[in-house]
Amino acid sequence: MSIALALLALMQVGPLGQAGQTADPHDLVRDRPPRQSTEIAAPASPSAWLDECFDLIDSDPARANSIAQIQRDTTIGTEQVLANHCLGLAATKLELWSQAQAAFIAARDGVPADELPLRARMGAMAGNAALAGGDATTALALFNAARADALASSSGDLAALVALDQARVLVSLDRLAEVAPLLAEARNLRPNDPESRLLSATFFRRQGQLDAAQIQIEQALALAPDDPEILLEAGVIAVLDDRDNTARSQWELVIATNPGHPAAATARDYINQLGPVQR
Repeated sequence: MSIALALLALMQVGPLGQAGQTADPHDLVRDRPPRQSTEIAAPASPSAWLDECFDLIDSDPARANSIAQIQRDTTIGTEQVLANHCLGLAATKLELWSQAQAAFIAARDGVPADELPLRARMGAMAGNAALAGGDATTALALFNAARADALASSSGDLAALVALDQARVLVSLDRLAEVAPLLAEARNLRPNDPESRLLSATFFRRQGQLDAAQIQIEQALALAPDDPEILLEAGVIAVLDDRDNTARSQWELVIATNPGHPAAATARDYINQLGPVQR
């Protein structure tokens, strides 16, 4: 069984999200939340320990971490890659960022050269672990390598996701001139992805380019009209452009369509700050 098949049901579609940055609730290029996993039907596991290891990541990550370490040290080839993958995810759950980074790098380096998409995924996970651990420079190097692997494999979706991660780390390094081209690449590679449009709108808004931000947020709304983060950002852009009533309507829509989402609480606060409706 190839490593790619063995991991099919266990892989996350995108790299892990970054933790712990809250300087600006709308700085989504830097602070976007973790991506959601996509469940895919699993082939038979190479051994019983693998099912146990991955099953325990959420309920008992410390035990999953121990199982993975034992298997990493006592296996070779495909199973060692799988052990390092499980170890990285368990360490991530435990916020052991250095261990997670090392495990994902080891998993990446154990993947055969002809399985570039898998190498790219593991490299991106290592990059996000480095970023969560505060090492933005190492994270950027890992993302650069992961994106190169993704592009070389013609995996446009994956390359776009890594480009967004690269943009995020470049913002944290204040290398803003390099961000816009990566966001444009992500939009080109995934034209129907609302996230890349949202992050682009956020970036342009923070740079004071409200016309460009408006174009991107309108495209994001066309793709995901009920997304609370997109509606919230649309309101922020509108209020900065002196369109208070438009901002209010966007934020009221957040509350109406997603009352339990954290964005709804932010929207209520923004509405209170606006004051009475302007006639």
